[in-house]
Amino acid sequence: MELLLIGGSDAGISAALAARQINPETRPTIVLADPYPNFSICGLPFYLSGEVADWKTLAHRDLAAIEAQGITVETNHRCTAIDPAKKTASIDTPSGANQTLTWDKLVLCTGARSTAPQIPGLDLPGVFFLRWMDDSFAIDEFIRRKKPQSIIIIGAGYIGLEIADAMTRRGLGATVLEYAPSVLTTLDADMGALVRNELENNGVRVLTGVAARGIRQHENGLMVDARQPGEKHIEIAGDMVLVATGARPQTEPGLSAGIETGFSGAIRVNARMETNLADIYAAGDCAETRHRLLDRNLWLPLGTT
Repeated sequence: MELLLIGGSDAGISAALAARQINPETRPTIVLADPYPNFSICGLPFYLSGEVADWKTLAHRDLAAIEAQGITVETNHRCTAIDPAKKTASIDTPSGANQTLTWDKLVLCTGARSTAPQIPGLDLPGVFFLRWMDDSFAIDEFIRRKKPQSIIIIGAGYIGLEIADAMTRRGLGATVLEYAPSVLTTLDADMGALVRNELENNGVRVLTGVAARGIRQHENGLMVDARQPGEKHIEIAGDMVLVATGARPQTEPGLSAGIETGFSGAIRVNARMETNLADIYAAGDCAETRHRLLDRNLWLPLGTT
């Protein structure tokens, strides 16, 4: 059986390995948009903090170990379209050519992408997102080359707070801006207050109830224009900015092929991870997850799900 997987992070590698264990005759091919299969994306803040000295150790398995399991990995290849009727996928290759791959079963593991707030200045030098390996390399290079003294972090979720910790360890002054009234809103407010106290005890400046309205260049650094409750205008200066305002499921090319989406725009799946189209599955940050306690689907973009 020809098994095609679009995406080679946790979900894609797990699916390919499981398929080989269940049926050694399965021939999995993973199409990966970058050259980093099976890397711990959750470990990126610890690489940026210096706690992980060598980024290569973030790989759960290297390419040779994956291929030794009978899995073909096409790195730097990008799927642009799928044809459910013909069971084909159009793939852009590193050379710029397009090739067509056929499949008996298809698994979409396209992950998620960073949410970009509708504010000006996101394209300025020194403004970063953090989602993939290349993002972390760009941040690390900027720190090494520019030697910034301060960072403004827009968003106090997992990534924002992990980077606040990482940059503090690296010697930068960190200011966290959060629109909600407390940090880490996945926790109850009283728990979020404990997290905030710990951040402030470690030198992180935390501003809640603050909405970033724009980023602009200021002297040799950057300035974030923001609004506090009551529409009071404030300005926060820093040498670099990290935008960590959440993520959205990356549903292409499945969406254009007629695959249905559900909660939060993620690909709708049943308990067997099947989509509405025959022989097409979805898993990982692009897909919904069944919540066993609530007995309904949710979008929970975490590696553990």
